[in-house]
Amino acid sequence: MSEMRDAAMQSKAWPFEEARALLKRLGGKDPEKGYVLFETGYGPSGLPHIGTFGEVLRTTMIRRAFEAISDIPTRLVCFSDDLDGMRKVPENVPQQEMMHENLQRPLTSVPDPFGTHDSFGGHNNAMLRRFLDTFGFEYEFISATEFYRTGKFDDTLKLATERYDDIMAIMLKSLRDERRETYSCFLPIHPETGRVLYVPMKHVDAKEHTVTFDDEDGREWTLPVTGGNVKLQWKPDFGARWAALGVDFEMYGKDHSTNTPIYDGICKVLGGRAPHHFTYELFLDDQGQKISKSKGNGLTMDEWLSYASTDSLSYFMYLKPKTAKRMHFDVIPKMVDEYHQQLRAYPGQDLKAQLANPVHHIHQGEVPASDMVVPFQMLLNLVSVSGAEDKDTLWGFIRRYAPEASPETHPGLDNAAGFAIRYYEDRVKPTKTYRAPTDEERAALEDLRARLAAWDGGADADGLQSEVFAVGRERAFEPMRAWFKALYEVLLGASEGPRFGGFIALYGVENTIALIDRALAGELSA
Repeated sequence: MSEMRDAAMQSKAWPFEEARALLKRLGGKDPEKGYVLFETGYGPSGLPHIGTFGEVLRTTMIRRAFEAISDIPTRLVCFSDDLDGMRKVPENVPQQEMMHENLQRPLTSVPDPFGTHDSFGGHNNAMLRRFLDTFGFEYEFISATEFYRTGKFDDTLKLATERYDDIMAIMLKSLRDERRETYSCFLPIHPETGRVLYVPMKHVDAKEHTVTFDDEDGREWTLPVTGGNVKLQWKPDFGARWAALGVDFEMYGKDHSTNTPIYDGICKVLGGRAPHHFTYELFLDDQGQKISKSKGNGLTMDEWLSYASTDSLSYFMYLKPKTAKRMHFDVIPKMVDEYHQQLRAYPGQDLKAQLANPVHHIHQGEVPASDMVVPFQMLLNLVSVSGAEDKDTLWGFIRRYAPEASPETHPGLDNAAGFAIRYYEDRVKPTKTYRAPTDEERAALEDLRARLAAWDGGADADGLQSEVFAVGRERAFEPMRAWFKALYEVLLGASEGPRFGGFIALYGVENTIALIDRALAGELSA
């Protein structure tokens, strides 16, 4: 254990760097509450999405890294902001008229349009918990409604009335002039309509811990801030929650980063200590634009998992969290193959390299063996040239290449075969284009054909790769990459492709000869 801890204290892997920063924040002392609290937040106005997965996954990675360097107990809380008023009705839910009638009511007071839970917020909370449980996350769930209404937030809310001016001073500096005139950090919940009101406060009583305001009809009300009668606006709520719970770590996207001084300041005003926070970069679509749920220009959780395993998505989430990354369909094959490359490398690495390997953090040190004896990209190419429409057809090729493999002994590969067929049909086939070879390329392809016709080395991927290289070298392709690019574009209808010797070994020498003949006859590019 000491060797592991020593290595973790020196590791440059970002989960360990963040864990060490968190440990430093504690100053070598155990927190008074007896544990370190990690938090992730969730707005249950809609279903959980890929960003929710990323936040909980990355936070869990840092939590496990912290546990590797410290004996202080940890907790992870997933906090649902379900007391928020429903600002707009999602388009993808039934009973639209009923939902519009409940606008501005807390999400846990809006009837469930699906009829399965006691409220719309309750429905989405259940979806969130099922979502997190599916991926095996270890967490504790907290509902804002329960937190406010059962009095767990009362002490902090009372303090907010006593330090109202200090909170408002922080908030007003960040607001436009017209917003300042009506802004209040308190949002009362109307005693009759149950709606969350965005109205200015006429009076905040620091002794009685009440707020006085006029509703939309001009009637004056005075309510205690305790017991769920009043909630905080979302920015003050962020910092107040840190103070109330004693949060030690929270991460959020770059779009929140300008609010960090606000969150920290309010936490301090309310007697808390600002947590260590980690700001991650946002994801981009294929055009380099920020992914937006409302625009629908990104890749959803369900879409990724239609074409690849959760582990490949976890691998993507691990990579350079502080760098903006394109998140589109074309990254999936690359992530699958890179993930399995790291799995294969892990057993032979020393401890320092293992701690820097993404799979260590994905699997919390219990790293499985890879059974992908055929890369995903190669499976895609095999589906393309073979016309395979089911896994049995693909396995006919795979068994010839790797006789020891079967769906029973290599379940990961079997799943990948199914994913490859679906990915090809949906994402590759519609845009696939072949081209005719140039005269130079035609001569090289004829040379390769002759070499394959004389080949008697069986499914030797390295030997076949040497033959392919020899053709490119003797035909003086410059750079050599131009020869492989020609093979991909002429034979596979793609600008990129697999290690070609391995592809020949998998597809079969005779089949590859037939493929070259079709390309030379102009059948592929017709």
